[in-house]
Amino acid sequence: MKMRFTLNMENLDINGKMIDAMTMDWIEDVSQDKVLEMSHQWISSQTFLTDRMIGLHRVGESSLTIEPVAE
Repeated sequence: MKMRFTLNMENLDINGKMIDAMTMDWIEDVSQDKVLEMSHQWISSQTFLTDRMIGLHRVGESSLTIEPVAE
């Protein structure tokens, strides 16, 4: 199924450069199991973003929205 992911982040430290806000938005074909797995990891891990993004050392507030895309 096609899903839209929207990641909003505030107060980022990327390789020592401070960024006030960043939004990443993408559409991906994923299984329902993958969506559930990602949602669980997002909720249960405080280092979800810094573990996955090279150069990202710190994030203040962040939110991840996952919604289906009508085909």
